[in-house]
Amino acid sequence: MTITINALFRFPVKGLSGQVLDSVSLEAGKGFPRDRQFGFARPNSGFDPGNPKPLPKSKFYMLARDSSLALINARYNDKTGILSISAPRDADQFDISTNEGKRKASEFLKSYLSLPDNETPQLYEASPHRFTDVSVVSTEMMNAVSVINLDSVSEFSRAIGQEVDPRRFRGNIHISGLPPFSELELLDRHITVGEIRLKIVKRTKRCPATEVNLNTGERDIRTPKLLKENYGHMDMGVYAEVLKGGLIQQGDKVEVLQ
Repeated sequence: MTITINALFRFPVKGLSGQVLDSVSLEAGKGFPRDRQFGFARPNSGFDPGNPKPLPKSKFYMLARDSSLALINARYNDKTGILSISAPRDADQFDISTNEGKRKASEFLKSYLSLPDNETPQLYEASPHRFTDVSVVSTEMMNAVSVINLDSVSEFSRAIGQEVDPRRFRGNIHISGLPPFSELELLDRHITVGEIRLKIVKRTKRCPATEVNLNTGERDIRTPKLLKENYGHMDMGVYAEVLKGGLIQQGDKVEVLQ
């Protein structure tokens, strides 16, 4: 069966919506460009943009704790530095290349989440640091890309009798054509997309963020629990390290090397 790239996504702001890409240029040792470049930190998070260190995701506003973030449509223009946020009943644009723009975006999120006066989010950026969930594991994992097998998601949907949106798993690369969950057995194996070479380095254990319906903001599927009940684990998707870079596009063919 032919393995194909179905979709490409980047998530410029941790916890907010992804942006669909037609193509992306990857570099060895780096993740998706602009992916998780920004993060809204909680008060007293301890993050220092002058000396960035990985922090647990609990230090940030994210879907696992703040499910209403699913209702925000965010678009980042990396050429202009403009973050456009559209939320129920409000929308605005912010130049987050400036401190003032970051402050105003933080105030917008505070208002949207109805946070108390003493709880103001802080939008941070400290490139090349990325605000990925696995940044606490290693620098290499911070720069890994995430791969979702759509056939695994379809099998999970069948098992629980409910349609599961693959976007819940916030992957960078969506593929199809692999037997369901066989990607979990590819640790240390290499996959290629044309001249690009990736190494599968880690299975992705799922958290309560994947319980959130991205259209309603409600927790309507107990994803980790149901994965465990049906398959004996809570994994969906894998992380891959970019060994050799290049351009990948929707529709490209993927090969698993022996």
